[in-house]
Amino acid sequence: MREEAPRHKLLHTHSISGIAPHLLAREPSESASGMPASRAATRVAAMRLVTYRGDDGARAGVLTDRGVLDAGALLGVNPISVRQVLETERIADLAGSVEASAADPVEGPELLPPIPDPDKIICIGLNYRSHAAEAGIDPPAEPTFFAKFRNALAAPGSPVPLPSASEKVDYEAEVAFVVGRRCKEVGPDQAIDAVAGYMLFNDLSARDLQFATPQWMPGKVFDGSAPCGPALVTPDEAGAPEAISFALDLNGERMQEASTADLIFPIGDLAARLSRWMTLEPGDIVSTGTPAGVGSVRQPRVWLKPGAELVISSPTLGELRSTIA
Repeated sequence: MREEAPRHKLLHTHSISGIAPHLLAREPSESASGMPASRAATRVAAMRLVTYRGDDGARAGVLTDRGVLDAGALLGVNPISVRQVLETERIADLAGSVEASAADPVEGPELLPPIPDPDKIICIGLNYRSHAAEAGIDPPAEPTFFAKFRNALAAPGSPVPLPSASEKVDYEAEVAFVVGRRCKEVGPDQAIDAVAGYMLFNDLSARDLQFATPQWMPGKVFDGSAPCGPALVTPDEAGAPEAISFALDLNGERMQEASTADLIFPIGDLAARLSRWMTLEPGDIVSTGTPAGVGSVRQPRVWLKPGAELVISSPTLGELRSTIA
């Protein structure tokens, strides 16, 4: 049985993983990306939702310039998880409560994955034109997808042990979205309006196991193979879904840099297609794929070693740090 990895401790607002202070608190009418007000009005309020460890288990919080405010205390529902906030459609209520609250922030919250209890973790392969090109593969006509499970989720800042069964573990910087309400057989416009928010995601992949069978999953499901966070950033705060930029640095060296503008299947189209194949539920995580620059196609190959420091950063989604153990 794997010993539980220690989670990231949030001690001060200014130490929150790479999130600029001016992005932590924003009026719901303000946009991080200059979205037209008419578009922003159809979205959920601008917030950064986190999950932290409380005395009674995982609890939802809202990241503000004062620190993390407990979502259950704000809503008068004690305790409440981020998934429950989505399922009960309390995002707008929560935003109003944050604005009106003078509550003290949680002291030294220990961050967990933003959604630690998803029903599904859906990962998309070959969804960036640049990545398909570096792999020498034609862009797919339909999304290629596989799954991870809850054991894969890793908190921001936590160490990730390498699996003993693999000698070729690779990184994959991605943007993931989280479903905010049930979707079944919807169109792209309905699908994009059902997105609760976005977060950074590292689809760590054991390449030797991934390609040992026709299915990729053996290399995708090891414990801790899905670091994510640091927060679930609601759409108005994250910016236009077709223009979210991000990058990955390995031991201080830039390895990947891209924008969701390069997606083969944009987020609305992708969510709509998935909703025709399965019912998407609140809290489901969909990681949208990785761009060019993975270690397995470099010369020489780049495999992760103990002590490696991985940082995925985004101007609007923050900074996700992981250490390979």
